Amino acid sequence: MKYLSVIQHTSAEYLGLMEDHLEGRGIRFNYSRPFTEDGKPPELATVGDGLILLGGGPWGSAGVRDVPTLKTEIALTRACLMMGTPVLAIGLGAQILALAADGSVKATALEFRTGYAKRTLANALNGFLPEKFPHITYGRDQPVPPSYAKVLAEDDHGHAAVFEVADNAIGFTGHPGFKLAMAEDLVMEFEEAPTDNASAFTTLRAMKTEIEDALVPIMTGLVQKMNWMDNNHP
Repeated sequence: MKYLSVIQHTSAEYLGLMEDHLEGRGIRFNYSRPFTEDGKPPELATVGDGLILLGGGPWGSAGVRDVPTLKTEIALTRACLMMGTPVLAIGLGAQILALAADGSVKATALEFRTGYAKRTLANALNGFLPEKFPHITYGRDQPVPPSYAKVLAEDDHGHAAVFEVADNAIGFTGHPGFKLAMAEDLVMEFEEAPTDNASAFTTLRAMKTEIEDALVPIMTGLVQKMNWMDNNHP
């Protein structure tokens, strides 16, 4: 049975809809919560079969409001890349992956945006990445993948929405399993919140089914790329 380590940067943002897909395949996962009093990122030896880095709400990595464990997580992610350990990075996590892979991060304001991403490579995620899929972002700063990275999809502004720095190291600038309740809880968890949230909340409510439908092939492709399959689950 596969086991994954998940780093959570806020209490509000978690795997969301992705949890059911992992559990349905018999893939175990454990959340590390460095933001709690006794919490800390996992050690390399305890990561298991993969590292998942989640988003951070208002936390970023470009110097305006860096997540407190940024240096430790960059070092852990770089070590996973060197060891060939699968890395799935989402939101702030995608920024950490870019930095660990010798890319960079561009400072941007805290935003809550709902839109779509378009696939740029037909064989992305072993051909399972949809040609067009919901792209939900809640956070600040924007990863700039290293020059050798493959951009698998772009957002409405032509920025990397999904990128690959190794066959089993993939970053999503949006959360593919985002849930409405996560956005609501992020607004309540922090004093700092994006402005003009009303339209994003309205659009997100209408996209619920699209998000669920797109996640089915996305998770199929991710599980294959990360080698998280076993003989009993597709």
